[in-house]
Amino acid sequence: MTRRVTVSLDDDANAALETLVAETGNGQSEVVRRALAFYAANFEAARGQPSDNLEQYYRMLTSGEHVLLDVDFLHAFLEYCYDGGDPDPAFVEAADRVSDYHAREYAERFDEVGELLEWLSFCGFLEVRREENGVYHIVFPSEPIQWFMTRFIERSTVDMPTTLEIEQGVSKVIITERDPNER
Repeated sequence: MTRRVTVSLDDDANAALETLVAETGNGQSEVVRRALAFYAANFEAARGQPSDNLEQYYRMLTSGEHVLLDVDFLHAFLEYCYDGGDPDPAFVEAADRVSDYHAREYAERFDEVGELLEWLSFCGFLEVRREENGVYHIVFPSEPIQWFMTRFIERSTVDMPTTLEIEQGVSKVIITERDPNER
């Protein structure tokens, strides 16, 4: 069922509608329908109250340092690198260089490993559950991602004021954060 709606537009809204009609080649009704559907789907962001995740994604993407990547591509990429047993040594070397670079960055950015793990969870690499006394239960979506991210965490935290104990399970890892001055 189609319903007709009459709308009053100010000069800015009218100019935007004319521009979209010209750029898309669609009629006014189609442009308004799509704009309304888009607004409904993105209501929180359009109200100027983006979720914390949306704001964080925006900052990551606009910095040019991060890109959106379909998780299936990530799995396929790591499965390929992991094919036939151990990962390709050239891939490991390149990944280690990235980890080592991040170690310097993370030493200034994060005060504790839990903050880093939350960041990596936000990025979609893992799920983290924080326990008491610096213990974190980490779940990975696949074995190659577990290998890749565990290695990344180990190498990228070397400059942080903490030491890590890592216990690897089948699909989970338990990370315990310790003060390096404790014995």
